Amino acid sequence: TSELDIFVGNTTLIDEDVYRLWLDGYSVSAAVALRARSGILEQTRATAAVLQSDSVDHYRTFHRLGRPLHAPPKLPHQLIFQIPPSRQALLIGRYYAFDEAFVREVLGKKLSKGTKKDLDDISTKTGITLESCRRQFDNLKRVFKVVEEMRGSLTGRKKLQYLSFGDFAFCAELMIQNWTLGAVDSQLDDMHVDLDKEFLQDVKELKVLVADKDRLDLHKGLVCTALRGKLGVFSEMEANFKNLSRGPVNVAATLTHNKDVRDLFVDLVEKFVEPCRSDHRPLNDVRLFLNHYSASVHSLYGFRHQALWDRSMGTLRGCFLRLYHD
Repeated sequence: TSELDIFVGNTTLIDEDVYRLWLDGYSVSAAVALRARSGILEQTRATAAVLQSDSVDHYRTFHRLGRPLHAPPKLPHQLIFQIPPSRQALLIGRYYAFDEAFVREVLGKKLSKGTKKDLDDISTKTGITLESCRRQFDNLKRVFKVVEEMRGSLTGRKKLQYLSFGDFAFCAELMIQNWTLGAVDSQLDDMHVDLDKEFLQDVKELKVLVADKDRLDLHKGLVCTALRGKLGVFSEMEANFKNLSRGPVNVAATLTHNKDVRDLFVDLVEKFVEPCRSDHRPLNDVRLFLNHYSASVHSLYGFRHQALWDRSMGTLRGCFLRLYHD
């Protein structure tokens, strides 16, 4: 039998398992060992030398794909590798995927050289290889440069350290779906995620719910009627209704400019989560209160901002419930 040293083809072959090993930062030798341990030699009846050569070939391909992957729109137009669109999508999606444990460690820190020097410690803490940490860090910088111009820290406050990356991502997704220009204009592309400035200005009108005593009392009456006998801490809720109502309204009314969103998570915790937690309110009670608090506004006579209320409170209610860890 003769051995085949070179194979020439038109379509670039992508082994997903090897791609994952490369993305995870394993060296070629480590990848060969892991592949051999998986039983691939027995399954294919290949020799160790063939496995080594195959792994080196895949790693060489992935390395050369690195540059176009840094700018995904260029991948379909490069001429070196013939890759079907579905495989291109897989390459890009997995290249820009991230580990939640890693992102939580860098969330709130400036994506600077100083932070990059700390990747050794992050790698040790999370168990993610240093090479993978570097890839994810550089990817975050690329994405940040494209979609965000805000400066400053987002989550540096100690009171937010209890939150997971999933908590932040969940709230951000709600904001994108409801508070951005793309949320109200289907003609805009998916990357148009600037906050709707007109909406942020209009939200200040909601302050009437706490500034107008008559309207505040009417709102309180509607909520208390709906919740009487259903909450374990009903008397505390009734006594503190003004403060509880002021929290969501003030959070919404302070988002006048994009830069104000920097402190959104701090405001969510300080103005609603912490007051509820200090009263030892169960999560189910908080959910029930927010549901009726939101819905009862529709029964307020003369209130002219129903659509504005639904758009703002729908997002805030979801954020409050996600961040409230009882």
